[in-house]
Amino acid sequence: MADLLRVEDFSAGYGEAIVLSGISFSLPEGGSLALLGRNGTGKTTLINSIVGLTRRRAGAIHIGGRDVTGLKPNQRAHAGVGWVPQERNIFRSLSVEENLTAVTRHGKWTLERVWKMFPRLEERRRNMGNQLSGGEQQMLAMARALVLDPRLLLLDEPLEGLAPIIVEELLKLIQTLIRDEGVTVILVEQSATKILPLTQRAMVLERGMIAYQGESRELLANPETMASLLGVAERKPARH
Repeated sequence: MADLLRVEDFSAGYGEAIVLSGISFSLPEGGSLALLGRNGTGKTTLINSIVGLTRRRAGAIHIGGRDVTGLKPNQRAHAGVGWVPQERNIFRSLSVEENLTAVTRHGKWTLERVWKMFPRLEERRRNMGNQLSGGEQQMLAMARALVLDPRLLLLDEPLEGLAPIIVEELLKLIQTLIRDEGVTVILVEQSATKILPLTQRAMVLERGMIAYQGESRELLANPETMASLLGVAERKPARH
């Protein structure tokens, strides 16, 4: 299967600070990647680099065979990059439906399809963004990214700060996007055992460099390796 995303010997940061050094990896169309690492290892910086928000020092990024390294964030969005940042960035003074129709493009992710994927949002379609719970705001942020009809969806810690019951609901939604809808996804999360069962590949960053690349199931099956790379021993996850 052809690569949708290819990152080649990429180094970047903010201002004069270099955060990422020599990052190289690829992700095929329909693939999924768990992006892991301790706090401050460069995970969000890598996501921001794909979006186009960092200062590149070396290397290149290709989307669907196109070099997007010199493109601005809005141009990368048009090239197919969908992004759900930690801050969610929804329009709090607009209704749920207005949040979606304000950015929707012609593509497979119609409003009707989004309602089917996120029935909780359809129930609250007239509610303002600031009237939603944290979990509902996260769902809305994901839905907003989808109606842009992305080729690549970047999810930066979508489970952070949410109640366990909402985390389980979001994990099932992400699983559906990856396994049933065939969305190409990079998923950042602190808890490896929550997302490794959902993804095909895993990558661990350490001090802005790649410390591990491999299949998610292999990393999940080696708690000693996870403990060494991530600094914590995690319990075996429940099946989703």
